[in-house]
Amino acid sequence: MTSPNSYNTKVVLATSLAAVTGIGFYFFVNPIHANEAEEGLHPPAYPWSHKGPFSTFDHASIRRGYQVYREVCSACHSLDRIAWRNLVGVSHTADEVKAMAEEVEYTDGPNDEGENFQRPGKLSDYMPPPYPNEEAARASNAGALPPDLSLIVKARHGGADYLFSILTGYMEAPAGVEIREGLYYNPYFPGGAISMARALFDGLIEYEDGTPATTSQMAKDVTTFLAWAAEPEHDERKKMGVKAIIVISILTALSVWLKRARFASLKSRKIVYVFN
Repeated sequence: MTSPNSYNTKVVLATSLAAVTGIGFYFFVNPIHANEAEEGLHPPAYPWSHKGPFSTFDHASIRRGYQVYREVCSACHSLDRIAWRNLVGVSHTADEVKAMAEEVEYTDGPNDEGENFQRPGKLSDYMPPPYPNEEAARASNAGALPPDLSLIVKARHGGADYLFSILTGYMEAPAGVEIREGLYYNPYFPGGAISMARALFDGLIEYEDGTPATTSQMAKDVTTFLAWAAEPEHDERKKMGVKAIIVISILTALSVWLKRARFASLKSRKIVYVFN
């Protein structure tokens, strides 16, 4: 008969062996694991205005970021999940968004004759893609497919920090690192070689509000815009969270008071047994 101590020892040994095996698989066998050269340089943490638990987006930065996207990024990157109406009340007024949407021609139909036709954009339309299909996008970018930016902040490890670092991290390749023709060196990109050329330069655009358009300013603004695009409900979610915390706190305080009021007499009573 096995003693309890012997059984416990076997359980501990088996658990330790499983843990060591799992760690070894992760670091030496797991194909998902990669070193820094393959994953890219880890981006630093930046103090984003919307990063705190009770903070919201900088809506002036969102407006400037949309301008950067429209004038620079939209030439190659789509924003499939964002409709014109999503900008209303966030970065632009309804009239401003209607005017921007009407500048774009959309294919609609069929009409009464059964034919498609072109019409100005409406608030319900989604942002127009730069290319008609994936093949055209690859053909225009030497075989590389520019990713859609709707969820890019959520889809990349490091989120907004990664995106800002990518936009501002272009540099000459260090000694010993060879970058083939058509690629550019960026230490924050996995592998270090990225097919997208540097897109932001000081003074590239002229902000409507007069903010100096430095490379870091444009990168910060477009990153804020894309962070909002990935999570348009961000501000409302935090507002609801604050309201929920307030309501739960009040209910908790009432519950504690009611419990003390109801049970105070029961806890302070004395039971006396009298034997005749």
